[in-house]
Amino acid sequence: MAKQRKIYIIGHKNPDTDSVCSAIAYAELKNRLNKGNKYAAKRAGQINEETEYVLKRFGVEAPGYLSDVGTQVKDMEIRETPGVEDSISIKDAWAIMKQTSAVTLPITKSDGKLEGLITTGDIAKSYMDAHDNYFLSNAKTQYRSIANTVEGKVVTGNPHGYFVKGKVVIGAAHPDKLGEFLEEDDLVILGDRHEDHLCAVEQNVSCMIVCNHTEVTQDIKEAAEKNQCVIIESALDTFSVARLINQSIPVKHIMKKDNLITFQTDDYTDNIKDIMVKNRHRAFPVINKHGKYIGTVSRRNLLGMKKKQLILVDHNEKTQAVDNIDSAEILEIIDHHRLGSLETLQPIMFRNQPVGCTATILYQMYVEKSLEISPQIAGLLCAAIISDTLMFRSPTCTSSDKMAAGALALIAGINIEEFAKEMFTAGSNLKGKTIEVIFYQDFKRFTSDKVNFGVGQISSMNAQELKDLKKRLLPVMKHECGKNGISMVFFMLTDILEESSEILCYGEGSGRLVEESFEVKEKDGGYMLPGVVSRKKQLIPAFIGTLQQNNN
Repeated sequence: MAKQRKIYIIGHKNPDTDSVCSAIAYAELKNRLNKGNKYAAKRAGQINEETEYVLKRFGVEAPGYLSDVGTQVKDMEIRETPGVEDSISIKDAWAIMKQTSAVTLPITKSDGKLEGLITTGDIAKSYMDAHDNYFLSNAKTQYRSIANTVEGKVVTGNPHGYFVKGKVVIGAAHPDKLGEFLEEDDLVILGDRHEDHLCAVEQNVSCMIVCNHTEVTQDIKEAAEKNQCVIIESALDTFSVARLINQSIPVKHIMKKDNLITFQTDDYTDNIKDIMVKNRHRAFPVINKHGKYIGTVSRRNLLGMKKKQLILVDHNEKTQAVDNIDSAEILEIIDHHRLGSLETLQPIMFRNQPVGCTATILYQMYVEKSLEISPQIAGLLCAAIISDTLMFRSPTCTSSDKMAAGALALIAGINIEEFAKEMFTAGSNLKGKTIEVIFYQDFKRFTSDKVNFGVGQISSMNAQELKDLKKRLLPVMKHECGKNGISMVFFMLTDILEESSEILCYGEGSGRLVEESFEVKEKDGGYMLPGVVSRKKQLIPAFIGTLQQNNN
């Protein structure tokens, strides 16, 4: 069964109620219709108080925060090479690497944490450098591992014991001479001569390996047990045993455990590319957020990397999109704004309608698909429409918005006027907020004829609250001007009850742009615009029209 791909549905930065609620509703709709993929709502910024109130009111969790859609290690094809314990032999490690076609084998602890690494090069080096006949005892090799490596079995002694002292000797000498070579605690490889076996036991060796299917006699076994000598009977010949025995040492003796280069699943590939090029390892271990090893990646995996797949709601401007949008694959856009600056590599499903709210389009999609809308989703969509249309006061509001909101309110069991008052009161509660938080909570960037400008907006039912804000906003506007190429900054202080806005501005030419667009004059440090409440349908089109006219 093919692995499900996760597709993120996300609104713009500084998300409003429409972008959050539409993302949640569209994810729910897509998951009901499509069983092949998993759709998840996300947000590209901090949720404001109004949206927080709406989500709590209808018992829905806020979407997870996704600040950057650049490719991450988890988007690469992670090779699930199994981790092994540090006690396994080099021979077994080699067999696993051969079976899985791996060049790097991670060594893990019992809790799954990474302990070290060995590569095929490490194994080759250990094999070629093993000139010291104390190699096995220095590595504290287990007798059971030695027996497995030489295709033998332990017939006396403790197989779980360790060869910790002495050298490895091949008993090729005459029995009279053999005793001169052997020392206490050595390991000796022998043939089928009884006198050699007896000599080894008498010399108090710690282990003897007898080759060629030889079975030691009962008296030798008894003497060996008395001296706590391990006897291993092997089917192999003496040469083969001597050739293989160094492969019995545990991998922990040769593994690299210091200064390991590891990546986490959440690491961005832009940040690890240079590390992979600089350290030309064949494979790099990958660790999950709990610190447990899950697999390896190589430089080749960068080529076949899967981009994050996105569906955008409530925006199609690149400047408003989540960071690194160019690194992602956009599958769909559902929006109600003017056409913006986003580009795609291939044709996509782009639904853009001149209505007051993206949630209205979502309501229509549920109806078109003959899907029943739950009270929760209905409440979210209704709230989004009320928010975006300022309870139908905005000129962006259409009959479609009013009809959708009415139908959704019935399903959700809410009174629109009462609910709207509660929602706007929650949203315009600015107590305890820094002026920076207020400024950025609904701030969007726009581009026209190579002119970059930003517009923030606060809507409130409290005229005095808006008046107090005015004095505090200018320093923040000055700070924003010049950032990210923005040359003009505007802020709309919208009075919902009066259905009007006061525009504050900063930046060369900003005041002139307001005056030419709306034929007004500055008064008390701002510009009063009666009847103007919509940034999308009233302010931005007027600004862009003036900029284009001046440019021509």
